[in-house]
Parts: sequence; structure tokens; C-alpha cells
Amino acid sequence: MKQKLLFVCTGNICRSPTADGVFRHMVQQANLADLYVGDSAGTHGYHVGERPDLRAIQIGAKRGYSFSDLRARQLVSNDFEEFDYVLAMDAGHLRQMQRMNAGRDHATICMFTDFLDDHDKGIDVPDPYYGDLKGFEQVLDLVEKSTAALIDHLQKQSRQD
Repeated sequence: MKQKLLFVCTGNICRSPTADGVFRHMVQQANLADLYVGDSAGTHGYHVGERPDLRAIQIGAKRGYSFSDLRARQLVSNDFEEFDYVLAMDAGHLRQMQRMNAGRDHATICMFTDFLDDHDKGIDVPDPYYGDLKGFEQVLDLVEKSTAALIDHLQKQSRQD
């Protein structure tokens, strides 16, 4: 059975669709698509049904990623039963998800960066929305690094099971 991972940010148009798109790409490239599936959501419904921010799409495309088929949706309580991992882009999202998840124990809820083993472990993925393209590039750098660490964690975990 596939493990399901949900990446969560505020509006689901910058950070979480970037993480979802990079995760899908890396899983596909590693021939692991039969083991893992990704999705993304926002803690708020500001952009439901919209494509990711054009700047995220542009920066991703420069590195070979496609985010344009993704659409924003809002996080719902059922997601904590549906997904094995619910990954927060920042500490505020993590707190909100922990409140929403009260009483359930299916999903692992944590920071997206928790799987890094360096000084970036557990840090917030900064919100690039009000900035320029450089902010989106920095987010993509951190997302690529965090996604590789996450996939490595998942692979190690599956070998232990």
C-alpha cells in the first residue's frame, strides 16, 4: 500500500505545491511512484481551485519541475486520517494542524524540514509570497534538500519494517 504524504502551507499556492511537485518528481525519478504519493493543501481557503503562484511555476520549470497541473485546496480534518504524513511548512502551520488533529493518531504530523540532519533541521520554509523571484529560488533550494532527506527517511523506514 502506498504511503500518502500531504504538504501544508497557508494558501497552497507557493510552498506546499512546490514541495508536492518536487516530491512527485523525485519519487518518479527514483522509480518509487508505486510506494509514495504526494498532495498539498493550505490551512486557509484563500486560493481554493487556483494554480500555484506563477513565480513558483516559473522557478520550478527552470529546474525541470512542473507545478502547473496542481490546484489549491484547503486542509480538512479528514486529511489526518487519509494521509500517513502531514508536513508543515512552518511552526504556525504545525500548531494549527496539531489542534485540528486532536484525538487522532494515524498521521505523523511534523515539520517538512524535520528530516534534515544539519543546521536547517526543523526550520520554517519561508513564505516567498510577498517577495521577489529570489525568495522563490531560496524556497526551492530548501524544498529540494528537504525532499531528498524525506525520501531517504521513508526508504530507511521501509527497510526497517
